[in-house]
Amino acid sequence: MLRQEINPRGKAVKVESDVLRKNGGKFRKHLKEVSRDKYLYLLALPGILYFIIFKYVPMYGILIAFQDFSPYLGFSGSSWVGWEHFQRLFTEDDFWQMLRNTLAISFLNIAMFFPLPIILSILLNELSNQYYKRTIQSLVYLPHFLSWVIIASLTLMLFGKSEGIINYFLNELGFGTVDFLTNPSTFWFLLTGQSIWKEIGWGTIIFLAAIAGVNTELYEAARIDGANRFRQIWHVTLPTIRNVIVILLILRLGDVLEVGFEQVFLMYNGAVSDVAEIFDTYVYRVGIQQGQFSYSTAVGLFKSFVGLVLVVIANRLVKRFGEEGLY
Repeated sequence: MLRQEINPRGKAVKVESDVLRKNGGKFRKHLKEVSRDKYLYLLALPGILYFIIFKYVPMYGILIAFQDFSPYLGFSGSSWVGWEHFQRLFTEDDFWQMLRNTLAISFLNIAMFFPLPIILSILLNELSNQYYKRTIQSLVYLPHFLSWVIIASLTLMLFGKSEGIINYFLNELGFGTVDFLTNPSTFWFLLTGQSIWKEIGWGTIIFLAAIAGVNTELYEAARIDGANRFRQIWHVTLPTIRNVIVILLILRLGDVLEVGFEQVFLMYNGAVSDVAEIFDTYVYRVGIQQGQFSYSTAVGLFKSFVGLVLVVIANRLVKRFGEEGLY
């Protein structure tokens, strides 16, 4: 707050008017930009409304994480319990096991799955025959549109111990059967393999678009300097799409505790419960089946908070190394 008595010559009023004039100028500038790009904003309006209605408005519901929520009493009538549900979560016997399983599956996906769409995009970009390129793209896109129920059924048909195709050929070759589906040591890798097969093609869309935007003159200059195709990829393609890779990696870290309920739930069985119990299946069991809505909301809020912290940390790290980051 400006104090008039400090400077009785009217300079405080002048400073205040300068600030108002400056802010007014910025506001008018923003209005001109909005008016100039009004059709773009109109095009984005359905997406903005979607996020407001289905993402931001429901955030009011996180209040029940701090309540002993009762559907009959509602938000206003339910009693407040503060951090009680979070204390319960951190003292649960299964908490560290769920955290270990969730992080292990998520980081396996990052380490083994995240680089593969980049590699596939580069390989597809190197194809000169457009017919083969489009055919391969269509084939690798197709699994994305299959539901996890179908993926789980195919997995059972392939890796089943008694009727699986792979175990049939292993028996014929004299190697015996391998218990893929009920073996805790292979369960995480089985989930990662499912994710790779289902989503690797879909993950190439953004990277192919980024590669298509690379200036062809850079390739010509590298070719004149004697660079082969591998050197052109290493020194031209990858540095050009590096920002896209970094941004997608940061976004992926934000979902580090979002392993995927449906996939794990369909592959879940008693033999692998020690390595298959994650936060999502725990929320389903406690929140939906047992009706503990406040507690399950607290678990979900904890997951969101961890993702937010990881995004902020990762964004600061990449900006410190000279990248653009998310913001």
